[in-house]
Amino acid sequence: MTERFANTPQPPYYAVIFSNQRTPGDEGYGATAARMEQLARSQPGFLGIESTRDEGGFGITVSYWESEAAIAAWRAQAEHSDARRDGRERWYEHFQVRVAKVERAYAGPPARGAGQ
Repeated sequence: MTERFANTPQPPYYAVIFSNQRTPGDEGYGATAARMEQLARSQPGFLGIESTRDEGGFGITVSYWESEAAIAAWRAQAEHSDARRDGRERWYEHFQVRVAKVERAYAGPPARGAGQ
């Protein structure tokens, strides 16, 4: 199950948090989302991604980047710009983007038997 978690380095690094409410239907969304993840993984400074969506169409995707410059380069990437336009025009009822600097990170629970 841990394969769904991004394998990020020690902080500091940056997180782009994309919360969104989808419109009904696919209209090419699934293929474009898969392509954007593939493309993001090839970008300099990309560290990882985590994404989930509920049955009502609310989703959160968090992508992790080593710098604000890497985030800016991703935002300027041509295919990503086209996908963002399509998202605004047909795939999302609403979305919010937040960029945060990760100062501290830890995981849990401790491994079974640790410290016993």
